[in-house]
Amino acid sequence: MKKRLLLGLSLMISATMLIAGCSGSEDKGASDAGVKVAEDKFVVGLDDSFPPMGFRDESGEIVGFDIDLAKAAAEEMGMEVEFKSVDWDGVLLSLKKGDIDVIWNGLTVTEERKAEINFTEPYLANRQIIVVKSDSDVKSKEDLSGKVLGLQLGSSSEKALASDSEFSDSLSEVTKYANNTEALMDLSAGRVDAVLVDEIVGRYYMSKKEGEFKVLSGDLGEEDYAVGVRKEDGEFLKKLNEALKKVKSSEKGSAISDEWFGEDILVK
Repeated sequence: MKKRLLLGLSLMISATMLIAGCSGSEDKGASDAGVKVAEDKFVVGLDDSFPPMGFRDESGEIVGFDIDLAKAAAEEMGMEVEFKSVDWDGVLLSLKKGDIDVIWNGLTVTEERKAEINFTEPYLANRQIIVVKSDSDVKSKEDLSGKVLGLQLGSSSEKALASDSEFSDSLSEVTKYANNTEALMDLSAGRVDAVLVDEIVGRYYMSKKEGEFKVLSGDLGEEDYAVGVRKEDGEFLKKLNEALKKVKSSEKGSAISDEWFGEDILVK
């Protein structure tokens, strides 16, 4: 009797373990299916210290060129849009995990990023420029040999510097910041000799500090800005591209660009 009871219990335990094992496999398969955008709303991930693309105004509200462009595209798509501040150095992970649905914040299109995410058609063209104080003796990147360069951690500026080993090796130090605003503030204070930054961001910041900075001749490469989307969101990407195309060619798109840059610089 005891042997039969033990045998019965053993069979029950084995069956339970088998069911649990199958259930676990199904759950893993479901989790590997990926995250997708909701039908009525998408969440924009951004660095909220990246003027003029996206930043907080004096009242703490997130504003900027990309913010206005995203709102216009969302309206065209008949969707709501939410803006969420994320750590820029881990922004691709935030997208893949589903914490956000798109990266819309002066995101540079690179081959490395293309391997991980999809992009919309470009909406702005940009360059990597070097900014110094207006009274600096530095006139070109060659003059920065033995000096300190600042840039934003995880940005396309960091990648542009890595691709120019001769220039990078000539520097005495590279100081990396959480955002471009901090880097340019340290340049103003004399804690770094120059800052490598997106031209659109650098020139916007310079316009607020008239006469304090200058741009060196030459650059570290041209690039395009586009919106980053998960690989799984093919249908959403198609809709977003259609909406962006309409906004870029409309009076609304021109007005948004003119407000932030003084002219229409959108890539048509």
